[in-house]
Amino acid sequence: MRSSGILLPVSSLPTRYGIGGFSREAYEFVDQLERAGQRNWQILPLGPTGYGDSPYQSFSTFAGNPYYISLDLLREEGLLTDEECREADCGEEPGTVNYGKIYQTRFQVLRKAFGRFRETEEYQRFAEENGYWLEDYCLYMAIKRQQQEKCWNEWPEDLKNRRPEALEAKRGELNEKISFYRFQQYEFSRQWRKLKGYANGKGIRIIGDIPIYVALDSADAWAGPGLFQFDRENLPVAVAGCPPDAFSAKGQLWGNPLYRWDYHRETGFEWWVRRMRYCFQLYDVVRVDHFRGFDAYYSIPYGDQTAENGHWEQGPGMELFRVLKEKLGPVSIIAEDLGFLTESVLQLVRETGYPGMKVLEFAFDSREESDYLPHNYSHNCVVYTGTHDNNTIAGWYEEMSPGDREFSREYMNNRKSSPEEIPWDFIRLALASVADLAVIPLQDYLGLGKEARFNYPSTLGNNWRWRLLPGELTEELLQKIRHVTELYGRA
Repeated sequence: MRSSGILLPVSSLPTRYGIGGFSREAYEFVDQLERAGQRNWQILPLGPTGYGDSPYQSFSTFAGNPYYISLDLLREEGLLTDEECREADCGEEPGTVNYGKIYQTRFQVLRKAFGRFRETEEYQRFAEENGYWLEDYCLYMAIKRQQQEKCWNEWPEDLKNRRPEALEAKRGELNEKISFYRFQQYEFSRQWRKLKGYANGKGIRIIGDIPIYVALDSADAWAGPGLFQFDRENLPVAVAGCPPDAFSAKGQLWGNPLYRWDYHRETGFEWWVRRMRYCFQLYDVVRVDHFRGFDAYYSIPYGDQTAENGHWEQGPGMELFRVLKEKLGPVSIIAEDLGFLTESVLQLVRETGYPGMKVLEFAFDSREESDYLPHNYSHNCVVYTGTHDNNTIAGWYEEMSPGDREFSREYMNNRKSSPEEIPWDFIRLALASVADLAVIPLQDYLGLGKEARFNYPSTLGNNWRWRLLPGELTEELLQKIRHVTELYGRA
């Protein structure tokens, strides 16, 4: 069935607390999606973020970002006062997220709510059902705070290597702090599930997003070193990234630990089954970032400053996905299969049956041959004008080479389009394609330029910050979105 959706990170919702979350504005956005004829809301990973603020470098692959907890809902439950909520108002710049200020204020307010919280049967059930990841995460975060936010591989040896007596001592010493982190995860889970239920009740699916790798600075790496390519000192042997290409002369050095796929096979991929099962409790559809890493992954020696000396290693291939299908049944996965793809990667995507991704901004890049032009699509794919890692259409079009821009004009026959009409030309191209699903970043519907770009890959300092302004998504625009959605049979 043809359908469409909008890509908008939760952090970009226009709340008054400096970052989007599960508040009234989130429910209003769901209502807006419904009025615009959309059946999908795609978001970015929901995990707690650290240095660099990237949702793809989270302290846990299971935990949720406490910044998204609605303070207004906590106030309605009697856990906060109006004055305390105002203390967390970081909305001086409504169009951007000020992560530094949020970090300094949000936990102080959440701690006040925690001080008034009383455990319930629902809370105890949540703690019990999620104990397999929750207890390690809460302990990790409590120790990390005590260790001045250092990564676990810089902790004292007995904590770094998880000696039982040292961990037991910390559980007693840090009990109150551990409980505070557990409270955050309970409130996150409760509020998110309520919001997801509301969206599902409107006929709208949530498309989640997970990175293939976990961060080195994470509870997952600390609690499960056997899952990863670590040496006897629990330091990575090699880390993840991408090789040099036309877009990056020295490649991309991500720094994530690589999996010990032989160990995962021996355990029947137990960790992956558990991870994906949990994802499908949070989302209706899961987009798996860097899908090609399951076929072959790029291994960079730990300590290198660039990705130039890496090499390719064999991934688990179809073996993993057969196990997932056996354990989880039919599930909806989108394979992020962008970039240079070998025949073996293409074969893996075909064999899984998962839809791959098509990005229109890649279709008109003369630096490489492309199957991203719509006349090459099959039905089983998801088309985007751009992703969170791309410029907006308006910003990208302005920076295109003259030759690429001329080709796009020839392809779409839109030489007479004004600058304001250009984003809509590409939106129509996506919606008119045969792709079963079309997802458009909200910035493109708004016609925003490069100032609204969400992420510049391999850079730090100014990413993940763009936010929708209050009132910016007007009723007139919603009806325009609905019109083109109906026009191309996706409503």
